[in-house]
Formats: sequence, C-alpha cells, structure tokens
Amino acid sequence: MNMAAQGFAVVQAFEQDVLAGLNAAQKTLPCKYLYDEAGSRLFEEICALEDYYLTRTEADIFARKIDAMAQALGPDVTLIEPGAGNCAKAEPLLQAMHTPAAYLPLDISPEILFAARERIQQRMPELPISPAVGDFTSPAVWRELPATAGPKVVFFPGSTIGNFTPEQARSLLCLFADQVQTGDGLLLAADLVKDSVVLERAYHDSNHVTEAFNKNLLHRINRELDGSFNIDAFAHRAFYHRLRRRVEMHLVSLKEQVVEVCGRQFHFAEGETIHTENSHKYTLATLEELLHSTGFQPQQYWTDHQQHYAIYYAEAV
Repeated sequence: MNMAAQGFAVVQAFEQDVLAGLNAAQKTLPCKYLYDEAGSRLFEEICALEDYYLTRTEADIFARKIDAMAQALGPDVTLIEPGAGNCAKAEPLLQAMHTPAAYLPLDISPEILFAARERIQQRMPELPISPAVGDFTSPAVWRELPATAGPKVVFFPGSTIGNFTPEQARSLLCLFADQVQTGDGLLLAADLVKDSVVLERAYHDSNHVTEAFNKNLLHRINRELDGSFNIDAFAHRAFYHRLRRRVEMHLVSLKEQVVEVCGRQFHFAEGETIHTENSHKYTLATLEELLHSTGFQPQQYWTDHQQHYAIYYAEAV
C-alpha cells in the first residue's frame, strides 16, 4: 500500500472510531488518535515536564543500562518498534546494538515517522529502515513490513502498554508474539504502581500541557471530520482509579450541549465525559504474569532506585 492509500485508510478509520465512540453510552475516543502531528509535539512537551516523571525515569534507566540491554538483544537483530513516533528512544538503542540488521518502525502519524527515518538515516546510513504507516494493533500494518532473516526484537517503550486494558494488553502481546519466532525478543517498558499523588500530577500538570494535549483531539475532529466542538466548553480531568490500577483521562462537558461530527449530532449532558485515555500501572508480578500468559519468558529487567518504572527483556517461547 502506498503512502496516499495508507493516509486515506487512517482517515477512514478515524471517522469510524470517532462516530462509534461518541455514540456509546460512555462516550470514548481511542487514545491513539491523540498522536497526530500537533498531538505528538505536545506529548514531547509533556515528556520534558517536571511533573511527568515517566519519561525522565525511563531515560535514566536507558542511560544506565543501555549497554546491558544491547547485549541482551544480541548481534544482527532486526528491531521492530510499534508506535515509534519520532523514534527518539530507538535511535540510541540502535547505536548501542552490535551490527543491527534493520529498523522497522510503525506509527499512525506519517509526518513524524518519515521525518524520523530521514534523521536516523543520516546518522546511520548503512542501516536499512523501512517504516510502515498504520495502527500497530492491526495485523494488516505488520504485513506491510519487509520480510527479514535472522533474529527480531519488538521494542515497545514509553509505558504504552498501559494505554490498553489488561485484556487488550494480552491481545496485543499475543499479536507481537505472532510476528516473531522462538528465541526472538521483546523489550517492554511499563509504569509501576505508586502513590496516587505522584500519578495524578503527571497527568494533570501545573503547566496545563496535558490539558492542551487532551483537547487537541477535539481540534483534530473539528479539522478533519467537520466537527463543531466548542473547545472551551470542555475541561480536562485526570484521576487514579485504585481498583483498576489506572489513571483515566477524560474531557468533561461543562454544560448541556449538542456537537455535530460528520453531519451527525451528539448530545452532551452537563458533567458528561468523553473517556480519552487509560494508563494502567503494573507491579513486577503482574507484568511478569502478562509476559508469561502471552508466550514470552522474562529474561531480565531493569528498574530505577524507587521501582517506579521497569523495562523487561523477554524471549518468545
């Protein structure tokens, strides 16, 4: 599928998912659509915030342990990164790896993805890089990747696994397992359970960047799907749900209103929410159980001194 066809398919899926989500009893929008070009830039700003400990903590683990990770992956490996974004986390790993065979990033945002390919290609001109545009939760986009010989490792950093419910996370890791052979690897990062004050501050920062990131989804619907959202009539809300071990992000309607999208009308009561994102938190035990249940055998893990965050290397069995 060429780039134009890929882009059209993404727009079609966006329309279908938005209409279905807004028609549900609990209105919802898939969090993957937060990451258009503008959303991706805002998320990069979030990652630099003092309140958002996740990126800082993960970066510290990588800085201290990247050589050990590269050694665990081994030589001549094809690195596959679903949800690659700007590929900023893969680049230092690729540079630390011994003779990486290829890099195959997948992402829903073509502008970010292809700009990243050009940047990495300039720095590592001998490395074959083959991006694929699409939703990495769909087997179809994986079929766009070129066939490669030798060992493969799926690289899934950024605690993105937390955006999926436990059932969805199992399905996703099973999809990853289907793409690799016995002995191939998975390098997976996850945020760990901790004090709710720390968690909620990370998703409701004092600079209001996360609010802009969340509301950008409404801007995107207005722009791409002929939406009529009054952005100021919605508020950003984030809270930690202890029983479900997740932070939830919502957009709250500040008044009773009707919004039009693609010619269809949707009624909002005052206080009604659109659920836009989950960020599930794991313990080391639940993370290892997830790996075992999806066909991966944990080999080793790295964490920070406070055990706020973990990166696991596991092998397919």
